Amino acid sequence: MKTDVYNLENKVVGETELPDKIFGAKWNPDLVRQVLLALRANERRPWAHAKGRGEVRGGGRKPWRQKGTGRARHGSIRSPLWRGGGKAHGPSKERDYSQKINKKMKRLATASVLSKKWNDKEIKVFDNLEVKEPKTKILAGVLKPILNLKKNSKKMDLLLVGQAHSKNLFRAARNLVKAKAVSPESLNIQDLLNHKNIFIDKGAISLIGVPTKQKDESR
Repeated sequence: MKTDVYNLENKVVGETELPDKIFGAKWNPDLVRQVLLALRANERRPWAHAKGRGEVRGGGRKPWRQKGTGRARHGSIRSPLWRGGGKAHGPSKERDYSQKINKKMKRLATASVLSKKWNDKEIKVFDNLEVKEPKTKILAGVLKPILNLKKNSKKMDLLLVGQAHSKNLFRAARNLVKAKAVSPESLNIQDLLNHKNIFIDKGAISLIGVPTKQKDESR
């Protein structure tokens, strides 16, 4: 499929071909949900932690002798049975929430989201997204007219997919509100779903959805 290519003045300067296997993929909400939940789970870090009997202080000496006292046998005052002792089955900071995602699932989910975004007319292709200087003010001045934002509006709701060597673009986009710049290698459905508008550099299209080894060989 073909699409118009724009410059940073929002003028059509040509056409380019979009791969059908990515931008023409079938919408698969179940797969997208599964991959999105897995990505969020992989970012999760456990914070709740209850100390076990080996982590609380004290308890180095047996509280009383084994036999002859008439009381129950105990080896440490830091047993979970004691007040101030360790927790038997409490939450642990060692818990692993990560989930496995196959590479094929990631690629299919990314293609599914890109295809839906394309059908919703939320994707635009540019001949070059790189800016001359890594300054947020310059990049914001270029993007606001394209997005039809008001002068005082700061929230862009925009994902910029630039080429890997677009260092000025990545630096300039850091301080933009609700905007993010990523390379095609870092493209994921979480960023795609978190931003309404997607601007893609023409040179990055061929690297979207390509396995890492093939990307390295193409450079």
